[in-house]
Amino acid sequence: MLPIGPLMIEHRLIERLIALMEKEKDRVKEDKLADIDFVDDCIDFIKTYADRCHHGKEEDILFRDLKNKKLPTELTKILDELVNEHKLAREITSKLVEARNKYVNDGHDMTNQIYDFEIYEYFKELINFYPRHIYKEDKHFFLPCMDYFTAKEKEKMLEEFLEFDRKLIHEKYKKVLEKYK
Repeated sequence: MLPIGPLMIEHRLIERLIALMEKEKDRVKEDKLADIDFVDDCIDFIKTYADRCHHGKEEDILFRDLKNKKLPTELTKILDELVNEHKLAREITSKLVEARNKYVNDGHDMTNQIYDFEIYEYFKELINFYPRHIYKEDKHFFLPCMDYFTAKEKEKMLEEFLEFDRKLIHEKYKKVLEKYK
């Protein structure tokens, strides 16, 4: 298996979340009321799975190794775009977290639906962001990049991906406990 195989499999799971967010976004618009449990699950999924796990493997392993390769201008341009897109996804997610916290902390009543609207807007931004980002990686970046690695380098990268995933759950819950020191 190429190292991009696990990354593309992760894309399919992220797409499933985006489809669910699309349904919830429409429901929030209609009902003017956010399901905070669903919002919390989305935030956790995006921060832990899409960003730390998926983008983490891309940035910490694939992109790191690509920066040591002599890539054509077009791939270098896409690599830079992808790094910036990851930052954008983090910014949108942070804004969603802020909207969620305001919603919970300030309470919700039918006369002040601004927090529902903010949650709706950030869902919409993430829903618009991820399919385009995934398409760019899947169709224009991943496969061409593999040409710049030897078979041994690809094997090593795949092993690093597996080790990255193995450590991730421990990293997450160690941070949970550290915040209570």
